[in-house]
Amino acid sequence: MPGLVPGIDVFLLCSKGVDGRDKPVHDAETWEASLAKLKVMCARSMHVAVGDLGKAFASASGHEIAFDFGTVGVLQAKLDAGETADVVILGGPGIDKLEKAGALAGGSRKPVARTYIAVCIRAGAPKPDFATPEAFKRLLEGAGAIATSDPAVGGSAAVYVPVVFERLGIADVMKPKNLLQQNGVEVARRVVEGKADFGLTLSGEVASVPGAVIAGPLPPPFGQDTLYVAAVMGTSAAKDSAAAFIAALTGPDTRAAWTRTGFELPD
Repeated sequence: MPGLVPGIDVFLLCSKGVDGRDKPVHDAETWEASLAKLKVMCARSMHVAVGDLGKAFASASGHEIAFDFGTVGVLQAKLDAGETADVVILGGPGIDKLEKAGALAGGSRKPVARTYIAVCIRAGAPKPDFATPEAFKRLLEGAGAIATSDPAVGGSAAVYVPVVFERLGIADVMKPKNLLQQNGVEVARRVVEGKADFGLTLSGEVASVPGAVIAGPLPPPFGQDTLYVAAVMGTSAAKDSAAAFIAALTGPDTRAAWTRTGFELPD
């Protein structure tokens, strides 16, 4: 799955993986009629875990799944413009907004996984000291170049990191050394390529790039966790199948899929 998300959006189709040909004709027809074509709009940082778990769900159930991965800002703009899906997976505030607007199926929201803004370094590089705000400020000031996501793209880390620079009083210092990228995957790639000393992006983005590792979260009080929540949209014509998809993302056997891609399960 890494590499499927080079830019802001990716549209991925998981094809049917269940064969009904060995069923009696009537049963096979009924089975085919029961299959759904689900559209899932999902925050891009989750593409590896959600893609892998979605493939498994599609193979086991026979449902087709079309994924639309994008930054939360891009997805929110699509929803504001009237686009719909069967399942949406966004940060909590985005789901709250949809729920207040009456756009969700009642009782369908469910916490999925938690990510955090991490310091990304190259595999094998010594871990820098950023355990305190003072050490973190020294690390930033001493860097030749760092990589972060462009705030204009609208991702949660992209919007938050400049706030941290402002709070540290080094926004002007960081401007010439900050290599702005289109997404967190590209942030991690610049680090692996040696073009940036380190990167600041969501942990889930770092884990999807070979050669990039998470050195740790930002120190208190700058730590920023994002809890992603899934819900079924009220316009879905396949609400039961959509709910089953969400259940497949949040079952007890999914922990390994989430932790290996830089996420933590919700409390």
